[in-house]
Amino acid sequence: MPTTAIPLILASSSPRRRELLDRLGLAFVVQPSSEEESVPAGTPPRAMVEMLAERKARSISREHDQGLVIGSDTIVVLNGEVLGKPKDAQDAFRMLSGLQGRTHTVYTGVAVIDAGGGRSSVRSSSTEVRIKPLSADRIERYIATGEPNDKAGAYGIQGLGATLVQEIHGDYFTVVGLPVGLLSDMLAEFGVHVM
Repeated sequence: MPTTAIPLILASSSPRRRELLDRLGLAFVVQPSSEEESVPAGTPPRAMVEMLAERKARSISREHDQGLVIGSDTIVVLNGEVLGKPKDAQDAFRMLSGLQGRTHTVYTGVAVIDAGGGRSSVRSSSTEVRIKPLSADRIERYIATGEPNDKAGAYGIQGLGATLVQEIHGDYFTVVGLPVGLLSDMLAEFGVHVM
């Protein structure tokens, strides 16, 4: 199991990100960021997730004298429209109706900031996902499970939402919300080695 003397801080309340980071075998604490998630209009998707991931990590890094703070942000983009978390069941239905039978892109940004020295690394990953053609009834049944409520694009590929996915091209963990291969490379830049 990897060990590190450098404290790791996850600036996210996402149970999925917590679980993925835990699977790497690294000790860490969770301190969610409350940073606002707005960006200037017209910001490209990749720049958007990188900006938000860095903003979240930086806000938490200011509260610590040492440690590596990990921030992350995920968005779903369909034909140039950014789909965040649905506001309600009606919004989830709108999103899933738009996604069904089509391919969209999921972007996840990751930032690692050294709270002691201020050094940072910010990167992102993207994956294309195709959702199966879905009936209105199937969409409504999925929404009734409650799973779409806190997910970008109104579906979770790691849960029941996997049954809606026809295929993916790229990194599965980008869609879950934390590309662990990318993160492990970034942590290595700071002397933290997963293996």
